[in-house]
Parts: sequence; structure tokens; C-alpha cells
Amino acid sequence: MTTEQIQENVLKLGKWFHNIDLHGVKTAPDHFLGDYPSFKYQNFSKAIPADLTGKTVLDIGCNAGFYSIEMKKRGAEMVVAIDSDERYLAQARFAAETLGFDIEFRNMSVYEVAELGEKFDVVIFMGVLYHLRHPLLALDLLYDNVVGDILIFQSMQRGGDVVEPLNADYEFSETDMFMSPNFPQMYFIEKNYSHDPTNWWIPNRAGAEAMLRSAGFEITAHPEPEVYICRRAELADNQPRAVYPSRQTK
Repeated sequence: MTTEQIQENVLKLGKWFHNIDLHGVKTAPDHFLGDYPSFKYQNFSKAIPADLTGKTVLDIGCNAGFYSIEMKKRGAEMVVAIDSDERYLAQARFAAETLGFDIEFRNMSVYEVAELGEKFDVVIFMGVLYHLRHPLLALDLLYDNVVGDILIFQSMQRGGDVVEPLNADYEFSETDMFMSPNFPQMYFIEKNYSHDPTNWWIPNRAGAEAMLRSAGFEITAHPEPEVYICRRAELADNQPRAVYPSRQTK
């Protein structure tokens, strides 16, 4: 396609949230955050394996496909990208096709990932957690069904930014820690935050890290304030998670 044809298609596909360079045509040149998400990606890109040859990648909440495309640039053999917004998927398909990358896009919710039927070497879960009504359930589903090794996680965070040591247990009479802004917390947004009715739960830093550990992920790097590189580890205990095993029927 010519530059003019690319520009025409970019406009037809509506407002873009990912600013992607399509052979000189920027999809969101006036983004309120600047060159997003490229400038954010540069802050943690070195924490991801540079060579993904032969690896499989799942991008959850892919939006217009920026991260999926970057993983293909690193040589990923297979990239599957899911989103529940068909407008974003249309943008992502156009961007991948224009740049010549073979990426499989599916309209699918994070709660449906078991339907994929496989685990991936790298799972990208960025900018999704705080849009979910059931965020810990989502992490449990990722652990049980799709994360084979690496999880790249990001969530908007508010509140305390200090992670303090936690006791393994507390007496019922102990309540002081709940007054600390650095105790693991999730702030519930009943109506809107930043004019977005899908912003439901926003953790503080301690809360985000505690949820990752509780779901079975070991944090191996924290290269950017809201970004964590994790590996799938053993669960810390034998307590049932939000994902209960199916009942055996006779």
C-alpha cells in the first residue's frame, strides 16, 4: 500500500490507543501520553529475552497489537493475541498485515484462556488487571492454563509505593497494619476513574506484588515502576485458589 492508502485505513479504523509506526505512518501521533506504548516498552525491553526464536507468545488484551508485533520482531515462532474489543482487533490485524507479521488474533476474554488448550513460553498481561471485575481470578486462570514460563505483567498503581515486610500471620486483635498505606491494598472504583467505567480495581505496589506471589508467580525483575517480569513457580501453599478443580462424577 502507498502511504496515502495506509493513512486512509488508519483513519477508517477509528481512534487508536497504540501509536504504531506503519511504514512512516503513525497510528496515534497525538496520543496524550506521547509515543505510547513505545516509550514505556523501552524502559523494560531489555528485561525480556532478546531472542525468542522457537518460542510461543500469548498477548492478553492486545489492543492494537504493539507488543505482539514487538515479540515477532524478536523472532517468536507463534504469537497469539486476544482482546474482547473487536475495534482493537481490527486495528491489530491491519497493523500486523501492513508490517508483514503473521499473528493470530482472537476475540476472547481473559476468563476464557483455558479454551486455548496450551501453555505459552511468554505471556503478556499488560494494562488489563485494573479493567477486570475479578482480577485475582484472572491471575489464577493464567497460572493454571497458559503461563508456561514467563509472565510480563503491568497494572496501573495508586497509593503507597513502598513494600514492607509482612508477617506470615496476624492475631485477630491486630489491626494497625490496615492503616498503613503500604499494606497490600486494592482500591475499588464503584463508578468511574479517569472517565473510564471499566477501571474497577487499582492496587498499590504491595498489593500488585502480593497478588502475583499468591497466584504462583515469582517476581524476577521490576524494570519499570508498574512492570514486573515473573516466572511460573510453585504455589506457596495447598489452599484452593479461585479456580476450583471440577468435581468428579461417578
